[in-house]
Amino acid sequence: MLQLQVTREAQGRVVGDGVELGYGYWPGIGAPIVALHGITASYCNFVGIAERLAGRRPLLAVDLRGRGASDKPDGPYGMAQHADDVAAAMRAFGLGPSVVVGHSMGAYVATAVAAQHPDLVAGVVMLDGGYLLDLPPGLDVQAFMDTLLAPQVARLSQTFPTREAYREFWRALPTFREDEWGPWVEAYLDYDLGDVADPDRLDGEEPALQPRPREAAVRFDFADMADKAAATSRLQSLRSRPVPVMVIRAEHGVAAGLPPIVPDAVLDEIIACVPDVETHLVPGTTHYTIALADPGASTVADLVSRFAEQCAR
Repeated sequence: MLQLQVTREAQGRVVGDGVELGYGYWPGIGAPIVALHGITASYCNFVGIAERLAGRRPLLAVDLRGRGASDKPDGPYGMAQHADDVAAAMRAFGLGPSVVVGHSMGAYVATAVAAQHPDLVAGVVMLDGGYLLDLPPGLDVQAFMDTLLAPQVARLSQTFPTREAYREFWRALPTFREDEWGPWVEAYLDYDLGDVADPDRLDGEEPALQPRPREAAVRFDFADMADKAAATSRLQSLRSRPVPVMVIRAEHGVAAGLPPIVPDAVLDEIIACVPDVETHLVPGTTHYTIALADPGASTVADLVSRFAEQCAR
């Protein structure tokens, strides 16, 4: 079979549910994979996975509303709204049942798409996300977010004179080791910046650059993610259809040595909702490097490609 080496994607905007969404599309063979990013990320979170797919499957990755090149309305936000946006975009592309891969918050959205628009989903991949342990009683959700995602949230209100300054901001964080830093990380960071005066512009101009994710959207979506009953209901609905589900976990959290985003206790709760779930742990990866560095991107690409073949049978 002809294998394509895909190094660049097509970019554009597509209609969502009353908004336009930015997207990246990498060509390939067969039914497409639809990829959904995390809470402060963009479609460029999947550049490494798309390259490692090497044309085995097309991949469509969208910017969720409030992020990237997508519209940034005052509202509404939340998993149900994102799911309706993704469904509208898939229909605009003429897609039939597809494997939907969600990283971090994107995994919550992926299960919401499957629950709300079952005709569009052939399988769900929860990539290091999609379910949380119960928050401690009395803990404020926003305060928890500010603790868990402190550097990521703080950057949303900052401005940077150049793209290189933004890269240096990230280099100072423990997110990526030097050997993990590469063109995928830099593409992800460069796309993350917009113009301060007009953040919806596809390209911001130096010297007034600011991260594109809208903080109000991030805060609303995090609170919605913390709705454990809703997350449980979505997962249980996949069991009743049934929809094939695969969980891929990183060994570490947002940096090496930190507790994982999906620890064993969370995996046990997912399995209780979807007993037939296929599970994988990718050693040596973090919440970020499972997608934006190797061996994470290569491992995930192989797993997702095989899973998509199984879902198509």
